[in-house]
Amino acid sequence: MTASTTRRTTAAQSRIAAVGAIAVAGALVLTGCGDQTNGGGGSSTESAKSNSAPLFSKLPKKIQDAGVIKVGTNAEYAPMESTEGGKIVGVDPDLADALAKQLGVKFEFTSGSFDGLITAVNSGRYDVGMSSITDNKQRQQGLDDKGKKLGEGVDFVDYFTAGTAIYVKKGNPEGIKGIEDLCGKTAAVQQGTTYETALKDQSKKCTDAGKKAINIEAFQNDTEAQTRVKSGGAVAGINDYPVAVDLANKADGGKAFEVINKQYDAGPFGIILNKKNTQLRDALKDAVDAIIKDGSYQKVLEKWGAQSGAIEQSAINGGK
Repeated sequence: MTASTTRRTTAAQSRIAAVGAIAVAGALVLTGCGDQTNGGGGSSTESAKSNSAPLFSKLPKKIQDAGVIKVGTNAEYAPMESTEGGKIVGVDPDLADALAKQLGVKFEFTSGSFDGLITAVNSGRYDVGMSSITDNKQRQQGLDDKGKKLGEGVDFVDYFTAGTAIYVKKGNPEGIKGIEDLCGKTAAVQQGTTYETALKDQSKKCTDAGKKAINIEAFQNDTEAQTRVKSGGAVAGINDYPVAVDLANKADGGKAFEVINKQYDAGPFGIILNKKNTQLRDALKDAVDAIIKDGSYQKVLEKWGAQSGAIEQSAINGGK
């Protein structure tokens, strides 16, 4: 999830959270992060003695012995991650499958609430979080949007880039052309994303300019935000660009929504890890670079129509 500071990206987003201090704050209170769906990789253990994967030796022994990297996600964000037939599918699970071939272990995805992922990773419930999470300084350092320390931050291994987009009902009945047009209107967004913070920042700009504030409706999941826009209860929704485009192309056969502008405030999505888990972090960075080099990375993005988010090289904590 995206946003300028946002997904889920973290407005930079990524749900490109997606600006992302609210996501940090939400993550520090684990709310409803119960397991919902399992998929995207098995749980079989490979013997360290027989594992010939190129980067297996770089993994922590605990991961080698388990044969599994436990991944927390919020599978409500097509095309990045969503659930089909009880299985988690999308860009992130497919990239994880490519990473698994380099590392020689499985990636086991479990879906829960987005705003609980940072806490779940830092508590050891998951080894990593991979859910279109925008890499920014607030999340790295565990800060709110005013710079106040809220708790532990996380490290990021960046693997994708995305910007923010605004989507509206097909035909754009309110004539929305940009985020500044939302003053005095209702906008829907997923709770805990950097987009939510982006809307709050814009709302303050509205009032500072003598205009009415934005009525921000934040929902537990992105599907609820989409429904609110579709019903006309909100004039627009804010999301990561690839997610908004996928929504506009597929919802009701492309008849429900449209994206009103190109992406802006692009920023990196990253796999999140506990800051103490540096060995796994570094192995994942090497694996991301390896799949970029061997072409499997590009094939995944092409499969899901997400080529606009391709990067040339991974980075650790590359977000600003």
